[in-house]
Amino acid sequence: MALFRWLVVTLVTILFTPRPIFCAPNQGHDSLKPPSDRHRRAAAVSPVTAGLPGSWHYGGCFVDNAHGRIFSFAAPADPNLTVEGCINVCSGMGMTVAGMEFSQECYCGNTLINGATQGDEASCNMACGGNPTEACGGPNRLSVYTSGGNVPILPIPVVKDTGLPGQWRSVGCLQEPGAQRVFPYQIIMQNNLTVDACLNQCAAFGYPAAGMEFGDECYCGDVANEAANGGAPAPAADCSFPCSGDPIHLCGGAQRLQLYHWDGNIDVWNTPANTGRYEVSFAVVVPLIATVGINNKVTFLEKGGTSEFPNSTGAYELDLSLANDFSRAWREMHVKSDVFCSGSIILPDKAGRQINVGGWSLDSTFGIRLYTPSGSDGVQGTTDWEEGFPAVALQRGRWYPTAAMLANGSILVIGGETGSNASPQPNLELLPRQGGVIELDWLQRTDPNNLYPFVFVLPSGNLFVGYYNEARILEPGGFQTIRELPNIPASVNNFLGGRTYPLEGAAVLFPQHAPYNEPLRILICGGSNPGAGQAIDNCVSIAPEDPNPTWTLERMPSRRVMPCIAPLPDGTFLIVNGAHQGVAGFGLATDPNFSALLYDPAKPVHQRISILGNTIVPRLYHSEAVLLPDGRVLISGSDPQTPGFPEEFRIEVYIPPYLTQGFRQPEFTITNKDWAYGSQATITVTLFQGNTGTMRVSLVAGNTHGNAMGSRTIFPAFSCAGNTCTITAPPNANISPPGWHQLFVLDGPTPSHSQWVRIGGDPARLGDWPQGPGFHPPGV
Repeated sequence: MALFRWLVVTLVTILFTPRPIFCAPNQGHDSLKPPSDRHRRAAAVSPVTAGLPGSWHYGGCFVDNAHGRIFSFAAPADPNLTVEGCINVCSGMGMTVAGMEFSQECYCGNTLINGATQGDEASCNMACGGNPTEACGGPNRLSVYTSGGNVPILPIPVVKDTGLPGQWRSVGCLQEPGAQRVFPYQIIMQNNLTVDACLNQCAAFGYPAAGMEFGDECYCGDVANEAANGGAPAPAADCSFPCSGDPIHLCGGAQRLQLYHWDGNIDVWNTPANTGRYEVSFAVVVPLIATVGINNKVTFLEKGGTSEFPNSTGAYELDLSLANDFSRAWREMHVKSDVFCSGSIILPDKAGRQINVGGWSLDSTFGIRLYTPSGSDGVQGTTDWEEGFPAVALQRGRWYPTAAMLANGSILVIGGETGSNASPQPNLELLPRQGGVIELDWLQRTDPNNLYPFVFVLPSGNLFVGYYNEARILEPGGFQTIRELPNIPASVNNFLGGRTYPLEGAAVLFPQHAPYNEPLRILICGGSNPGAGQAIDNCVSIAPEDPNPTWTLERMPSRRVMPCIAPLPDGTFLIVNGAHQGVAGFGLATDPNFSALLYDPAKPVHQRISILGNTIVPRLYHSEAVLLPDGRVLISGSDPQTPGFPEEFRIEVYIPPYLTQGFRQPEFTITNKDWAYGSQATITVTLFQGNTGTMRVSLVAGNTHGNAMGSRTIFPAFSCAGNTCTITAPPNANISPPGWHQLFVLDGPTPSHSQWVRIGGDPARLGDWPQGPGFHPPGV
C-alpha cells in the first residue's frame, strides 16, 4: 500500500508540477530543447481553420503551466495525433475545449483553468505527430480549439474560505505523515470534487474535520486525528491543486490536505456522572437466543450441530428469583433440532408461548418449536419445548429468517437462506399456514446481505421492511410494495454498507405516546461494510409514513457491528455488544466493542446518545440483551469461534442509571391483565419519590434476541384519583399488534417491577394451533 501511494504521489506530482519553459529556436538555450521527436517542427505548420467537426474552431495559442496546468484532463499520448483526432476525443467525452501540446499530447475540458493566458502564436510551432502541416502546440504551449464562442478561462484557484456550508471554516494546509493518512475515511470524487461536496458529506455523517487532497480526494475525521496521526502544518503554497469539480478553488496537494474544521460539535455525546454498571455471573449454556417469558423466567436456546459441548440439551431456563442459588436457578429443557440462526417471538395466545422457527441445516431449517412458560418465582416449571416435524413445519427451509407478529394476529416468516450460507430463500409465508409462499424479487436481488430483515407494523396497518441497505412499505394483504423508501445511509465513504446480517445492525421502534398521532419512527444502529468489514458508526431513523420520508443520521462514539438494542421502560434504548470491525459469522470479527450506550429519543437530534459503562466480557457473534421484569437488562452469549474469544458462559446484567440513584422502585397492583383495544384497566400505585402528577406508565412488548421484531414501547393515556389510576389500552392492532407486554410504572425516572398484560387477545386463534401429536395448544 505504501509503494502504491508513493507511485500515485510521484505521478500526480509530475502531472501538476510546472514544466520548464523551453525557449524558441535561436534564443541561446539549446540545452533546454526537448528531444527532436517531441518537436516535430515543419517549415510551415499552422492552426486548422477549416474542415473541423461541427462548430469547432481555433481559439488561439495558450501558455501552459504559468500558474499550473490549464486543462484538467489528459488523454493518452498519441504519436499519430492530429487536431481533428484530439477534437473527436474531447467531443466524444462531451467536452467543449480541446488542446494539443508537444505534437502528441491531447487535453480536454470545458474551460481553461489556472488563469490561462494567450501566448505568441509563433510559439505553437510543433507539427502534429499525425499531420506535419498542423500545429499541435509547442513546449509549454497549447493549440486550443473550442466548439463554443470565445475560449472560457477560469482564474487562478484560491482557497475557499467564504460561503462555506454550515459552520465550516478554513484552517490552512496540513502535511500528511508520508504514506500514512491523518483521517480515517477517504472518498474519491474523481473529476467531481468540490470543497462544498466534501464538507457536506463529512458533516452529514458527523465528522467535524475534513480535508481535500490530490484535487479529487476527500477525507473525513475528527480534529483529534490530526495530532494523533502525525499531521503537521504545511506552507499554503503546498496546497496548490485545483479541485477537480471546481477548478477556481484549491483542494490540497500531494500528501497535503486543504483543511477545514467545523466550529463546535456536530454530535454531542453525553457523559453523565451516573452511568449505571455491569454485574457478571455465570451460566450453564452459551445461548443463541434469550427470551423473558410471562412467568418472569428467562429461556435460553443453544446451537446443536456445531456445539463444542456434547452434553448440552440445547435449552435451559433461568429462575431469576433463585439467582443466588445456582443449583436451583437453572432448569434443563430439550430441543430436538438445531436452532442455530433461527427466529423467535412471543405469541399472543393466553399462555404466552414462545415460538422458534428455522435453523441450521437440513430438517432443522423447517423447524417450528413451541414452549409454554410454566412455574413462577421460586417454583420450577414442568413444560418443555414441543416439536412435530414433518407434520408441523415451515413450507420452506430457512436459515436466518425473521419472525414477526402481524396486526391480524398471524405470524409472518420472511427471508433467510436454504441452509448455512446456501442459496437464498427470497420469500415469505404465514403461520398458521395460509396459502403458499410469496416470492420477493427484492430479497432475491440483495442476497446474501438481507438476512434477518427488519419488520415492523406501521400505524396504517402496512409493514415496514428493512433489508441490506434498502427499505420499503408493504401492504398486509398480498404483501405488494406500496412505497420504496430512500436507501439506508451507511458509512461516510461507502454507500454499499448494510444493516442486516451479515452486515449486522439492530433496529427498534421509537416509543409511541397516546394519542398516537405523531409519525412513528424506526431506529437502526450499527452495521458494517462489505469487503474489509469496516463497521458503521452511526444510527439512522426514519418516519416511513411521512409524505416525504428521509433518513436522519446521528453518529455514535464508536463503530459497532452486531449490536444489541434493549428497549427500557423509560423510553430509552440500551445499545451494547458487538465489534468495532468485521461482520457477523464465525471468526469474522476480532475487535470487541466493550462500551454501553444509552439512546434517548426524547432529546434533540445529535444529542441523544450518552456514553455509559464498559464491560470486561467480549460479546461478538450471537449475543443477546433482553429487558428483565425489574428494569435491569440481561446480557448473554457470544459464539464467535474466533481464536482468543471462547464461547461465552458468562452472563451479565446491566443496571441502568435509573436504578443506581438510590431511589426505591415504585410498586403497583393490577387484577385485569387481559386488555381489549381501547379498554380501561385499573391499577393501585405506591410511589416513594413523586406523585401521580409526575408518574408515567409504559408498556414494553415481549422481546427476544438482541433484535426483536415485536419490540415496541408504548406510553398509554392514564388518569389518577389518589393512588388509583385508570389506564386506557392502545386503540387498535396497528398501534400495538396483539401480544404480551411488560407493564411498568415510573416514579420520576425510576421504574417499578413489571407485570405482564395481554393486549388485543388472540385474533388468529394461535392458541388452538397446532393440533397433532406432541403439541398441547393452550386455547384462545
